[in-house]
Amino acid sequence: MDIKPLVDKIREYLPKDKVAFVEDAYHFALDAHANQRRQSGEPYISHPVETAVIVAELNLDEISLAAALLHDVTEDCGVPFTDIENRFGPEVKKLVEGMTRLDKISSQLQQGGLDKIVESEAQVESLRKMFVVTAEDIRVVIIKLADRLHNMRTLKPLAPEKQQKIAKETMEIYAPLAHRLGIWQMKWQLEDLSFRYLQPDTYRQIARLIAARRLTRERYIARVSRILKEELDKAGIKAEVTGRPKSIYSVHTKMERYAAQGKEFSDIHDLLALRVFVDSNPDCYSALGVVHSLWHPIPGQFDDFIANPKENRYQGLHNTVMCLDARPLEVQIRTHRMHRLAEYGIAAHWRYKEGAKKDIEFEEKITWLRQLMEWQRELSGTAFIESIKTDIFQDQVFVYTPKGEVKELPRGATPLDFAYRIHTNLGHRCIGAKVNGRMVSLDYELHNGDTVEIMATKSDRGPSLDWLNPNLGYIKTHHAREKIRQWFRRQEKAENIERGRIILEKELRRLGIGFADRERIAGLFKYDGVDDFLAAIGCGDISAHLIALKIAAPDERTQAPPAAAPPKPKASSPVQVLGAGDLLTHIAPCCQPVPGDEIIGFVTRTRGVTIHRKDCPNILSEDEKERLVKVTWGKSGLSFPVTIRVEAWDRVGLLRDVTSLVSDEKINIAAASLDDQSDETLSISLTLDVSTIGQLSRLFSKLEGVPGVINVTRVSEGEHEGR
Repeated sequence: MDIKPLVDKIREYLPKDKVAFVEDAYHFALDAHANQRRQSGEPYISHPVETAVIVAELNLDEISLAAALLHDVTEDCGVPFTDIENRFGPEVKKLVEGMTRLDKISSQLQQGGLDKIVESEAQVESLRKMFVVTAEDIRVVIIKLADRLHNMRTLKPLAPEKQQKIAKETMEIYAPLAHRLGIWQMKWQLEDLSFRYLQPDTYRQIARLIAARRLTRERYIARVSRILKEELDKAGIKAEVTGRPKSIYSVHTKMERYAAQGKEFSDIHDLLALRVFVDSNPDCYSALGVVHSLWHPIPGQFDDFIANPKENRYQGLHNTVMCLDARPLEVQIRTHRMHRLAEYGIAAHWRYKEGAKKDIEFEEKITWLRQLMEWQRELSGTAFIESIKTDIFQDQVFVYTPKGEVKELPRGATPLDFAYRIHTNLGHRCIGAKVNGRMVSLDYELHNGDTVEIMATKSDRGPSLDWLNPNLGYIKTHHAREKIRQWFRRQEKAENIERGRIILEKELRRLGIGFADRERIAGLFKYDGVDDFLAAIGCGDISAHLIALKIAAPDERTQAPPAAAPPKPKASSPVQVLGAGDLLTHIAPCCQPVPGDEIIGFVTRTRGVTIHRKDCPNILSEDEKERLVKVTWGKSGLSFPVTIRVEAWDRVGLLRDVTSLVSDEKINIAAASLDDQSDETLSISLTLDVSTIGQLSRLFSKLEGVPGVINVTRVSEGEHEGR
C-alpha cells in the first residue's frame, strides 16, 4: 500500500521528525496486518492508511495520525497495548484504547441493539453523548468518525443486510455526532453514503434531479459570482466568492419539509447558493449590504448566526435574495476563520504546539461540547461506560429539561439554579421540583444526567429571601442570585424596609441581641440611616448571615493604638480587660456571651472578672455600677458554651436530624434535654461549644431547614446566677 498521499499531506503542516514518527507507525501497522485482507480483497492495511488520510485532511497532530494507523492492531491482530506504549508512548496507547472501547459499543449495536434503541430519539441522543464520554479524548471520536467514513466509502462488498445495519448506525449515531462537533466535511459525506444504502431508489431519484440541470446551474452561479465579486471590489471589501454544493441527503430532508407544506422540488431556494469569505466580522455585514444593493432580499429568509451562533458554534450570515432572472439564491457570508470552523469543527482547534498560548476558541468549543455529556445513562451490558469520564468535564453538570434539552450548570447547582437558567419568571414562581420523576427539595444538588422538572405556581408570588441565604444552599449560580435581588429591588421601598425590619429583628432575637442596637449595626455597614440599612436587608443585598458575621468581626474603632509590646502572657485569654493587665476572667453562665456579642466585665470579690453580654438582665439590674469594667474580645480560637432552644413538631427521627446537622457543622454538643409539649410539639435544649456568633448564625439557618422545625433561638439560663 502506497502511503505517499498521506506523507505528502502531513508534510504540509508537520515537521520532519513528526512525519518520521507517523511513518514508523505505518510500518508497525503494516507488519501487524501483513496477512490480513478486507472483504473486497484489498490488503487490510489500506483501511488504516485511508483513515489516517482523512484525519490528515483535518490537520490533526502526529499522535492522532499514529493512532489512526494503529487503531485495529490490538483488536484484530492481538498486539498488546503495552507494545504500543513502549514503541509510541502513552498518549498513542490511550487513543487506541479509546478506539477499542468505541468498537465494542459499535459491535453491540450491530448485534441487534440499535433497532430497539432508535425507537426513541432520546435514547439515540444518549448514545451519541455516550460515544463522547466513553472516548475520554475527543481525538478518539474524530478518528472514529474518519474510520466510519472510510468504511462507508467501501461498504459495497458487504451483504445487503450488513450494509443496512451499518448505514443505519451511521445515520443515527455518527452523522449527528459529526454535526454536533461542527465537522461539516464529514457530516454530509456520512449522511449521503448512509442515505444511499438506506433508501437507494430515493437517493438515485434526487441525484438525477440535481444532475438534470447541473450545467445550467453551474453557468448561472459563475455569472452571479462574477457580478458580486466586482461589486465587492468596488466597495473595497476583500472577498472570495464561490458556489456552494447541496448534498443529496440535505435536499431530501428539505423536500420532505416542503412536501408537508405543499411545495415542490423547484421551491428549494438554497439549491442555488453562494459563499462569500471575508477577513473580519464587520466585513461580513458590509458584504451583506452590497448583496442587498444588488438584489432584493426575500422576507423571512435572513439568519444572523454571527450574533446568535448555532448549537455547534457555527457562525455566518445566511440570506436568500431574488437574483438574476427572478431566481431565488441563498448567499452565505462568513470569515475565513468561521469557514474553517464550519468545515472542520472542533478539529480546527486541535493543535499541539509546545509553548503555544491557550486557544480561547478551543476552550469555547470544549465548553459547548460539555453539553453533549450524559454520565448516568448507559447501554445494557456496557458497565464500563460509567467509570470512564473525561477530565475536562469535571467542573460542570449536565441536566435535562423534560423535553430532553441539555442545560449546563456549575457543579453543586440546585433545581432553583436550573429554573432561573430556563427563564427568570419560572425561577420566581418555583414552588418545588422533581428530579428523575422524584420530588426533591429546592437545595438538592443536581448530578450529571438528571432530568429536572420545575413546579411553578400560577400566581405572581415572587421568590423567597431565604433563597439568598448562603447557609441554606438554595442558590449556587451568580445568575440566579442576581435575578432574585433584582426582583426585590423592584419592590416598594416601604415594603423592603418592613421586610428588612422583620428579618433583622428575627436574626437579632435568635442571636440574643437587642433590637435597639440596629443603629450601631447599620453603622458597621456604613449606612447613615437605619431605613436605608433595613431596605438593603429587605431587597436581599445584605443577608442575615452577613449581619452576624459583621457583628462578630472586631470593631477597629475600639482597638487600642499600637504601643510597646507587653510581656507575653502565660496563658491565652479570650477577653481583654481594658486598662488592666492579665486578669483572671470567666464567661458568665447566665447569658453565655460568644465572640461577636457586645460584652462588659463585672469585677467579682473572689473570681476575677465575669464576662456578661451588655444586655444581660443581671447587668441591667446591677446597683454597683462602679464594679463594671470595659472589656473586648481577644483573638484566641477558644469555644464558648451557648444554649439554644429548638421548637419543632414532634416526629420520628427529629432529634437524630438535629444532632446530625450540628455534628456536620463541627460543633460539639455539651448537653441536651427534651421537653414534650401538650400541642404535639417538642422543645429541644442544646448546650453547644461555639467559637463565634457567625458560626451560631449559620447553624440557626440550617436548623430552620430541618423538616418540622418551627423556631430556633438562643436562650439565657439561670438569669440570677454566676456573677
